[in-house]
Amino acid sequence: MAPVEAIAGLLSATTGVEAVLLDAHGRRCASARRPSTASPCTGCAGALDALADDLGRPLPAATRVTLGSDWVATALRERRGLTRVAVIRAGGPLTGAVPPLWTWPAALRGAISAGATIVDGGAEYDGRSATPLDVEAVLRFLDAVSDLAEAVAVVGVFSPIAADDELAVAELVHRELGPAVPVSLGHEIGSLGLLERENATALNAALVGPARVLAAALLAVLEERGIRAEPFLTQNDGSAMVLEHAARYPGRMLGNGPALAMNGAMWMSGVADGVVADDDGVRTDIGVLAGGVLREEPDDITETAGVRTTMRRPQVLRLAGGAAPGAARPAALRDALDRSGVLRGQATVVAIGTGAQDVAAGLADMEGIDVVVPADAGVAGAIGAARASVAGQVEVFCEHEGQGAEAAIARARRAAIHAGADPERVHVVEVEQMPLGYLVAPALRIRARAEGPCI
Repeated sequence: MAPVEAIAGLLSATTGVEAVLLDAHGRRCASARRPSTASPCTGCAGALDALADDLGRPLPAATRVTLGSDWVATALRERRGLTRVAVIRAGGPLTGAVPPLWTWPAALRGAISAGATIVDGGAEYDGRSATPLDVEAVLRFLDAVSDLAEAVAVVGVFSPIAADDELAVAELVHRELGPAVPVSLGHEIGSLGLLERENATALNAALVGPARVLAAALLAVLEERGIRAEPFLTQNDGSAMVLEHAARYPGRMLGNGPALAMNGAMWMSGVADGVVADDDGVRTDIGVLAGGVLREEPDDITETAGVRTTMRRPQVLRLAGGAAPGAARPAALRDALDRSGVLRGQATVVAIGTGAQDVAAGLADMEGIDVVVPADAGVAGAIGAARASVAGQVEVFCEHEGQGAEAAIARARRAAIHAGADPERVHVVEVEQMPLGYLVAPALRIRARAEGPCI
């Protein structure tokens, strides 16, 4: 594989497209901003062409492009181009009180549902089989939805502990509906909670269509410009993944913009512990960095498009203060930041975005607060995309610490490699072990994260 000559980072959002070009050593060569467009293709094309103009020559063929985009999130918000999903829950006969998708907003459920069923199966909390999987019921359901289902979401009770029934159903789906039908598996998407994991799995399956549109658009743009290096899309923790991985786990792209911007702020400023304020002139997103890592939501359960899910995401506070007009904006931003309490115990604020100077003006005379505005504050998100590593994060549930931790680490390494990390340079960056006191037998939840540079 030819070495990468340059690295382009793009962040496409409703407020505009920002782009940056780094050389192979991470030094900035060019940057640009362009208005947003309705098409991911034209937005990316305009940003790359603007980089070439700023550089003074065409981008090298060996330019690695990493794109962060709100295309998938917009498709979900507008219920546009979503994939029709059939949901199979292996959890009968004891989980029928709340059917799949029952708690969803009616409009979203109507936009994605190709049918849902509950069949006997699933596991006990200790991994033992709860009841044999009802294969015949699965086959009858697949026959009934074969003309409508474009993807299938499979969720088994306690599948993060024992995923055998989910894997068996996936084999039946590919045998009956064809190997090209996307299958989202609950044990790969969420945590223990059944309904929230089921919701996250169904949402993931519904977003396969928009993710494929985005990936195809990016490939077309690069081909037109003779760029041959493998491209990447970004996840909501600011890490990167190859297009094939993104098409399998599109739910991980939701909310990737704030993480990219705040990771970019860290790279540019060198501040690993502090507050990041990303202001685009209309709104201000606030995040907290601790040890160079953007703080996550404290709860496993989050809400996405009105649906309770187990999709983890960064903890970002969105302030309305940025909407104040003219000279009133700095004061409004200061008041909003002060009331939110996010500045308590913090000494440094990194201001980024096109409104970074307004944030700095609003906080200039606050005692004990040092405000940093990086030189390239307006393209922090693009820098975050360009500098993104590839990551894999998994959860393992087990009775004992030793083998469980080893299994989690091995799976995290495999996940990072599958997402596009260099296998020779993947390393484990986090192993977190949490006792699960609400189960009858002592058990652990082990979360492991591995990272590595793009191939």
